[in-house]
This record gives sequence, structure tokens and C-alpha cells, in this order.
Amino acid sequence: MPTESIDIKVAGNGRMILPASVRKAMGLHGEAKVILTVENDQVRLSPIGHGVSRAQALYREHAKHARTIDDFLSDRKAEAVEDAGKADQPDDWQD
Repeated sequence: MPTESIDIKVAGNGRMILPASVRKAMGLHGEAKVILTVENDQVRLSPIGHGVSRAQALYREHAKHARTIDDFLSDRKAEAVEDAGKADQPDDWQD
């Protein structure tokens, strides 16, 4: 969507209505959630699905190899066991 300025009325309780053309350009249909970002005096609305898609794309781009959640949890459990073992050993500097 090219840059476009639209005047929108904000009600006393903070509600506003996004015009149909804006909802269509954002890919919003029916009830939807958006991310509202305030930066200085600017407000940006992004469909929540776009943020998820971007995060997934970044992960795919930077992931060294495919891993499942079970792989991740197994690694964290192994690290916790290792850390607990280190905590039981006396520190060399206290000799």
C-alpha cells in the first residue's frame, strides 16, 4: 500500500474505526488483533500474524540445523544437571 494519510476520529474513550480500505490493505478480516507500536509521536499498526511470520523467517534464516522443542528441552535439562553438579563441587579459589 503506498503511503496514504487518512483522518480518523478518536472517541473520548480512545476507540477509533479503521476504514475498510486500511483493514483490507493490512489483510484483516472480521475481528483481529494487531500490534500497536508507538515511536516518538508516530503510531504503527501491524497485523499480529506478520510479526510471527517475520520471526519464523528469521529463525529459518539463522538456524544452523533443524531442532524440535523436545531437542531444546533435552539440552536445557542436560545443562541444568551439569550446572547442579558444578554447584556441589567446592570452588578452587576457596582453598
